[in-house]
Amino acid sequence: MSAKIEFHGSDIEKVCEIYGLRREDIIMFGANVNPLGLSEHVKEQLAGRLDVLSSYPDRDYASLRSTISEYCNIPAEFILPGNGSSELIALLIQERNPKHTLILGPTYSEYSRELSFSGSTQEYYHLREEDNFVLDVDDLCRTLEEKYDFLILCNPNNPTSSAIKVNDLRRIISFCNEQNIFVMIDETYVEFAPDINEITAVSLTREFQNLMVLRGVSKFYAAPGMRLGYGITGNLEFLKKMKEKQVPWSLNSLGALAGELMLQDKTYIRQTRDLILSERTRLLQALEEIPTYKAYPTYANFLLLKIQKPGLTSQDVFDTCIRQGLMIRDCTSFECLEGEYIRFCIMHPQDNTRLLHVLESL
Repeated sequence: MSAKIEFHGSDIEKVCEIYGLRREDIIMFGANVNPLGLSEHVKEQLAGRLDVLSSYPDRDYASLRSTISEYCNIPAEFILPGNGSSELIALLIQERNPKHTLILGPTYSEYSRELSFSGSTQEYYHLREEDNFVLDVDDLCRTLEEKYDFLILCNPNNPTSSAIKVNDLRRIISFCNEQNIFVMIDETYVEFAPDINEITAVSLTREFQNLMVLRGVSKFYAAPGMRLGYGITGNLEFLKKMKEKQVPWSLNSLGALAGELMLQDKTYIRQTRDLILSERTRLLQALEEIPTYKAYPTYANFLLLKIQKPGLTSQDVFDTCIRQGLMIRDCTSFECLEGEYIRFCIMHPQDNTRLLHVLESL
């Protein structure tokens, strides 16, 4: 293809139109959604309880918050459910009203979009490829000093799949506390980490008032259409102000019920983690044998690859893959990524093997 066309990870309609493909014939390696799909147990339970749509949700979502509390081992009063993490990102930024924001990059573009409505300046702190996108905590803290009032981290990070360990997070949040910097941590992918407790900042909400952790069900629970997210903070005054600005009943009755069922589905959680952890190891080992690409330490359900073969571009790889019905992510649109990169998520073993064969052929 001569013209450069950029696709979002889930921009399936555009891809089908350009390549003359049918949606059902495409394996979605670009969307980072659990390949198991929605839990069968949750589907059965929801199907029999659609009458919840005839009632308003509980305005305080007490039952859902109780389930999240048990799931995260955190007090229920720390929790604010919302209409996807997107609503909570917007509410948080609106209420904080930051003036100078630092974003750990490269990362998800939605943070920048919401900040653009707030009037905050935006700068990126670049994770470095030569460090395998592993954060230098001391350097980040030096950068933050006396310049910023808001820090955004995605952990594990999209698209690098790198992660900051909890001890380093404590150092960062403690430093930010001294500097009067509020920290937002997006943990969309944390349940895919080999050891969740090694990565999550949820326990730190008991220690620090300048922290909010955001999570959702879009990726791990394969429910992006449910639009269920939740924020966790020990700053109850701040949480109260966010809730006052939130549209009442922003999460519908079915979403609230589904959230409870999903977070209690221990069989699905175990099956997902077994699949992702074993396939992630297999894929990384296989990629070590393909010199065309460089892979990095991976904590999420997706891998970032740098293309090392001269003349081969990310668009070339995307184009070859999509013609085989495999839709990966061309990472050209991510800020702060210098070079040619692709990203793909972990799918079923047979699909992953197909993708490996295509990548090896280039």
